[in-house]
Amino acid sequence: MIVSLVYKVVRKLLSVPRVLLRRETVKDAELLALRHENAVLRRQIAGPVRYEPADRFWFAALSTLIPRHRWREIFPVTPGTLLAWHRRFIAANWDYSALRARTGRPPTNAALKKLILRLARENARWGHRRIQGELARLGHPIAASTVWEILNAAGVDPAPRRTGPTWRKFLAAQAEGIIAVDYFHLDTVFGRRLHALAFLEHGTRRPHITGVTTHPTREWAVQQARNVAADLGTRMEALRFLLRDRDSKYGQSFDAVFKADDLDVIKSAPRAPRMNAHCERVIGSIRREALDHILITNEAHARQVLAAHQQHYNGHRPHRARHQLPPDYVQQPTTVHDLDTHRLLRTRVLGSAINEYRYAA
Repeated sequence: MIVSLVYKVVRKLLSVPRVLLRRETVKDAELLALRHENAVLRRQIAGPVRYEPADRFWFAALSTLIPRHRWREIFPVTPGTLLAWHRRFIAANWDYSALRARTGRPPTNAALKKLILRLARENARWGHRRIQGELARLGHPIAASTVWEILNAAGVDPAPRRTGPTWRKFLAAQAEGIIAVDYFHLDTVFGRRLHALAFLEHGTRRPHITGVTTHPTREWAVQQARNVAADLGTRMEALRFLLRDRDSKYGQSFDAVFKADDLDVIKSAPRAPRMNAHCERVIGSIRREALDHILITNEAHARQVLAAHQQHYNGHRPHRARHQLPPDYVQQPTTVHDLDTHRLLRTRVLGSAINEYRYAA
């Protein structure tokens, strides 16, 4: 509409000198047309000649000032081309394709599609109607046919034919009922070797360093088993398996402590530390983060160092298996947007061997 109005105004303005000075106006119009054509050719000398909308507008406006018998000599295009430009201009002016595209049902939001695929991925037994019901409970009203179309377009099979859980998901589901145990040693500054017993809850990744001794015996191991059972308390009811190696220092009395709480004892294969990989990894973290940076003097010092690291590990240290949350945290902390208004505090653990950071309240 605006282009058409501008075009009419330009034509009217150009027609005023044509009436007053007809002969001179024709010559000026011819010169303007030739100059513009020369500018177009110089602009596109490296390739084929293409006329921009502004070029077409200018030639169409000058055509009213030049007699028709002079068009062939002046204009670089034929009258048919000029008329074709006009027809395309009119067609574009009355084009309602953009309006037609907005009619009908609006497309499904991309975030909602992502949520539907996530529910299908995390729940292999849910069909499209079950997913629709869960979305309705979350406040997303959507038709069951739309959910089916989204799943079908993404290549997700119906629930009966959908593949079962992966090994990662299967093992993660079993981890809630497993507790592992393993011995590890540390040497004092005077070369004296100490032994410690580490328990690890697979589900929460929470370690328990129960004690340190110079002579690990079966009686000492049984007492550590009783200590960890007392520390776990009611959480023992959720455990089903105890995973340990075949070290002779455990014995039947050690197993009996856990069997009394209906736990099955699973022994790893000889010389197969990867069968108890989670516990081995926690012991490696204790060495890399604490023991490799501190000179241990005696048993009491070792207990203090291990207790401080255990408190840091459970209460502050982020864990990738728990979405960067420590074992004792259940939700992510609030996001801080303005860093300039918050004062960062550092807490030194084990003489700055470990640093903890938090914002001042």
